Amino acid sequence: MSITKAMYSGVSGLTAESNTLSIVGENIANTNTIGFKRTRATFENVLGGAIGSPDNVGGGVRLGRAQQIFAQGALVNTGQATDVALSGDGFFVVNGTINGVSGNFYTRAGQLTIRNDGVLVNPQGMEVQGYAPNASGGFDSRVGRLQLSTAQLPPKPTSSIRATANLDASATPPTVAWDPQNPGASSNLSTTMTVYDSLGKAHAVDLYFTKTGDGTWDVHALAKGDEVNGGTPGENFEFATGQLTFDSAGALQDVQWNPAGQISFNGATPNQAIDFDFGTSIAAGGTGLGGTTQFGSASAVSAQSQDGYGSGDLAGVKIDSDGTVSGVYSNGQTVAAGKMAVAKFRSNDGLGRAGQNMWVATRESGEAAVGAAGEGGRGAMVAGSLEQSNVDIAEQFVGLIAHQRAFQANSKTITTADQMLQEMMALKQ
Repeated sequence: MSITKAMYSGVSGLTAESNTLSIVGENIANTNTIGFKRTRATFENVLGGAIGSPDNVGGGVRLGRAQQIFAQGALVNTGQATDVALSGDGFFVVNGTINGVSGNFYTRAGQLTIRNDGVLVNPQGMEVQGYAPNASGGFDSRVGRLQLSTAQLPPKPTSSIRATANLDASATPPTVAWDPQNPGASSNLSTTMTVYDSLGKAHAVDLYFTKTGDGTWDVHALAKGDEVNGGTPGENFEFATGQLTFDSAGALQDVQWNPAGQISFNGATPNQAIDFDFGTSIAAGGTGLGGTTQFGSASAVSAQSQDGYGSGDLAGVKIDSDGTVSGVYSNGQTVAAGKMAVAKFRSNDGLGRAGQNMWVATRESGEAAVGAAGEGGRGAMVAGSLEQSNVDIAEQFVGLIAHQRAFQANSKTITTADQMLQEMMALKQ
């Protein structure tokens, strides 16, 4: 009977709207869940008879599926070094076990931490996957866990010193002959920098520039005698002497060393070679203007650096926009531990929900295409930020009202059909 069928149609509407209410409720409940993607209900009408029948009356409605919407969520700055967000398509790859299922899972939640063994993990303790660094300075092609070294970073002995200066062309040679024990009075300019031996111990090295003639300057490298094998305590130890020559335009024409920089610090590896770089001279194929010059202005050192450092402990983590994860050490050095992998799918809509802000690959989604951030259509990484839920709370409340009214309307269908049945029963009286 059509009246009874109308009642069942109303019941199907009540069921569909009740199920939809749970979807809206989940969205609202996860408004503050990092990386959460909202879900929407899709409804399907139900036929009451054979397909194509001209007098086929509908049999109601049913909830077709709960479709996830993978729109980008807003990025919020947290200032936490291990927080990272994806701006664009893709998912972080983590490996572990969820509800007894082990393997790779995919997530947009970038709340990461460093485990006590240096492994990068998510809040559930699952290991973040990426590419390990290789000896050539790049990254391996195989994907695995990312692990920062928690051991002390070994020291690196200084092998090169670079100084950029201008030596005053109008300066006059000192009246006192060069004396390593009285360097201030027998030079025109000096600078000091810290170098490191093979044990990572710091030592002060002084450079003195002495004008000897037109366009000619001597350079002297001194260390403390009590820190050097063969040195005399309380005296300076000269371990390198060079000569700089300049052309009439003030460009560095040539650099000669006699002897070259070689020093043996106490207790460290002997004969530590140190190269001195004052810029590429004309004789070496350069312009002579990229480093030390001799112009008619006051003598001054504008820049200096050296390539050594002492040992250091892991002090922090840095994540770059390309996904490179680096350990920051107490000695100021940054060492790459790997590059985070980003998975991309042909159909995000086909991913299976695994709970705990994660998804799994399915036949509908296709296999994960894993690569680096910013490549192949994958999103870029934003360090110190997190992706918020893409739930619009106002939109959900409006939907809540709409579904509530639809539920009420379907209940009216049932009560109206019931009243009609009562009228029909009254015909017999």
